[in-house]
Amino acid sequence: QVQLVESGGGLVQAGGSLRLSCATSGLTFSPYAMGWFRQAPGKEREFVAAVSWSHEDTDYADSVKGRFTISRDLAKNLAKNTVYLQMNSLKPEDTAVYYCNADGVRFGIPALYWGQGTQVTVSS
Repeated sequence: QVQLVESGGGLVQAGGSLRLSCATSGLTFSPYAMGWFRQAPGKEREFVAAVSWSHEDTDYADSVKGRFTISRDLAKNLAKNTVYLQMNSLKPEDTAVYYCNADGVRFGIPALYWGQGTQVTVSS
């Protein structure tokens, strides 16, 4: 069973930092990219950042470039990975539920898995 579990969310003042983690288990195929999305109240889920399997390629939303950094640890156990999102210089508009995902191809079929989300609240 595939599981993605986020942690590290919380309440922080504007200008502060948080580090989100997403631990995966049960992913038995490779490669797969991992990413972070967020959803604020009343808004659609939006892309935040992504990292490739080899960590050679990363991508960021314009709104977080220069403030957020995505990284991942590849465990020797293929089924277990951790992806991180270091968030610095946080702004009230960063307030949202943050979700991680794993995006790959399994037996020729696109496979996309999501975590349950972690709340980030930035106070002004």
